[in-house]
Amino acid sequence: MEIKQVTTKEQLEDAYFVRKTVFVDEQQVPLEEEIDQHENEAAHVVLYDEEQPAGAGRVRVVDGYGKLERICVMKSTRKKGAGKVIVNKLEELATKQGVKKLKLNAQTHAIPFYGKLGYEVISEEFMDAGIPHVTMLKELN
Repeated sequence: MEIKQVTTKEQLEDAYFVRKTVFVDEQQVPLEEEIDQHENEAAHVVLYDEEQPAGAGRVRVVDGYGKLERICVMKSTRKKGAGKVIVNKLEELATKQGVKKLKLNAQTHAIPFYGKLGYEVISEEFMDAGIPHVTMLKELN
C-alpha cells in the first residue's frame, strides 16, 4: 500500500471514487452531502493498493484544530491497517500546518479504531447524514 497527498486531478478523482463507493453507495449518504463546499480548502490523501485507489481522507484547519474528515477504506482493503496509514498521513499534514490538536467526527462503530490511535470522545452522540457520530479529539505533543 502507498499513501499519497493529492497533487493531481487524477488523484483527486481517485479519492472521490473511494469516497463515493464507501459513503454514497455503501452507506447511502447523499452525494450532495459527501462532496461539499470544503473540498478546495482541504488537503486530500489517497491510498493505493497495487495502483488501485483503496482509501481516502482529507484534513482542514478549522478554528486552530486539524479537522480530519472523509476517512474511508474500500471493503477489499479493510482490516489490513489501511485506516491507520490514512490517519497517520493526515496527522502529518496537519502537524506541518502547525496545529497542536486534532479533531474528527467518527461514526460510532469506529470509536474503538480511533481510540487506539489516541483520540478521545468529547461529545454526545449526534446524527450526521443519518448515521450516529461522536466528536473525538487528540492533543499532539
